Amino acid sequence: MSSLKTTNILNPSSTTNNIVLAADGSTTISTLTATTIQGTIKSGTAVASTSGTSIDFTGIPSWVKRVTVMFNGVSTNGSSALMVQLGTSTSIETSGYVGAVFASLTTNCNAGTGQTSGMDTYYNGAAISQYGQMIITNVSSNSWVSTYTMAYSGGSYPLGSGASSKTLSGVLTRVRITTVNGTDTFDAGSINILFEG
Repeated sequence: MSSLKTTNILNPSSTTNNIVLAADGSTTISTLTATTIQGTIKSGTAVASTSGTSIDFTGIPSWVKRVTVMFNGVSTNGSSALMVQLGTSTSIETSGYVGAVFASLTTNCNAGTGQTSGMDTYYNGAAISQYGQMIITNVSSNSWVSTYTMAYSGGSYPLGSGASSKTLSGVLTRVRITTVNGTDTFDAGSINILFEG
């Protein structure tokens, strides 16, 4: 096996050495960080949505520009719509959201103004399982927009979609999945997130 021997590796867009290989075998990386490596996608750990009234994903890094919340067969014991809320290191923010949502049949649809307390999915029921995702993207600074598409199994409406926006008081660090009334209990499925810079 052959080896490439060099003392440094230079990033083509930099005028200084980014990776320095010392004689003792140690390596110093001076410039490459999570914020400069674009397109990094990391997965959270899937959580069973089988109990409780809310599920939190915390520790989202400050460099994140997009969060995808994935719903796999999620259901609750009530009829209140699922809702995603964003939060900072201080708290989950429960006001100031703007959006519109709908659920559709092949012949008609029901539409409505989204909740001001979160990014909701409009439609739910005790016997409904939900499959889909909500994509939440950073516009600039602490402003975020979202879109979602959801398939509903077991209800009158097979498909739902919508969009929302929210400007946070600080850097996004957490995401909460709950219901609009905040009291319905999860009883099936799983939820996970992807986040990327």
